[in-house]
Amino acid sequence: MTFVSKKFSGKTSGMKTSLLLAVALIIGLSLSAGSAMAGTGGTEFDDIYTLLTGWTQGVLGKIISLAMSIVGLTAGVVNQTIMPVVVGIGGALALYYGPNIINGIVTALV
Repeated sequence: MTFVSKKFSGKTSGMKTSLLLAVALIIGLSLSAGSAMAGTGGTEFDDIYTLLTGWTQGVLGKIISLAMSIVGLTAGVVNQTIMPVVVGIGGALALYYGPNIINGIVTALV
């Protein structure tokens, strides 16, 4: 019995040391982190953001959303289930409203 307890106590000691080292590393990194500036700056990417938002919420986005809904409806009729319709409509909603949701999350003030 003593042999078994010594064997496991050595592994436990090493695990405790590794755990303490990991916790110390996490605490050190979290204390050294600077303030987050999400949603600010980066004006060099404004043109592409405007372009992509225009595509998803403009005529192209509406056409793709309508196509997603039609494909989902067709797959639902063929498979005799409602799930493809739900996935198609969910994809269409995510495509159209996604940029507004992402913009709201990134620029939210805490």
